[in-house]
Amino acid sequence: MDKNPKISIITATFNSGRTLEKSILSVINQGYSNFEYVIIDGGSKDNTLSIIEKYEDKITYWLSEPDKGIYDAWNKGVKKATGDWILFLGSDDYLTSNCLVDYVNFINSHNTQNSLLISSKLELIDAQGNYLRTIGWAWKWSKFQKINMLAHPGALHSKKIFEKYGLFDTSYKVCGDYELLLRPGQSLNGLYFNSVSVLMTEGGASYEPKIFLEHRKACIKTGKLHPLIANYYFILQFTKTFIKNKFKKLGINLFLRK
Repeated sequence: MDKNPKISIITATFNSGRTLEKSILSVINQGYSNFEYVIIDGGSKDNTLSIIEKYEDKITYWLSEPDKGIYDAWNKGVKKATGDWILFLGSDDYLTSNCLVDYVNFINSHNTQNSLLISSKLELIDAQGNYLRTIGWAWKWSKFQKINMLAHPGALHSKKIFEKYGLFDTSYKVCGDYELLLRPGQSLNGLYFNSVSVLMTEGGASYEPKIFLEHRKACIKTGKLHPLIANYYFILQFTKTFIKNKFKKLGINLFLRK
């Protein structure tokens, strides 16, 4: 087993000038050197490209052209990636210090030969950088088939998952990452790195019916979950998010565990 596995970091950007530089710095200041950095831009009109060009010597490959959304951008990145493991990082998300070193130490102390994913924890922050909560739990197929309890940003995907199961399905707009990880079923054999690897900026579009509808579709179509069970979890998650958003309007950050 390679003691210094190559890690590919892929970031999709679009008009990300406000946050991108901090995200880039969190990558290039890692204490691990055997990684490549791929940025796929969707044709930004702000100062995103000037920031990318500023750090061009630290970026392995970058491209700017219109795309069909984040999963289309990620697919372009995966096609360019040459690493043993692939990590997806949002343009407003930030790697924790030395998380790549910690990941490699984890890989070298565990049998990862038959694992297609190593997930971790992430800290949710608001736009001002204030801590909100920590999320991300260990993978277990009986739960994952019903609901995504993993922290996808910052997780390591084995290149084998893309070689065997293909790229992201671009017909999904928000749940394509979950759908991809449902394809292997129990063969995903996900491992859990019980540490925070990423600070993730919480988005403001969490209460949209399409998110829950896409999740339900993925559970049934790809996860082979019975429609009645999928409908139950659809209603459960929709209700939880509705309640959370009501409290949020009152200035209360309510955390309802999945």
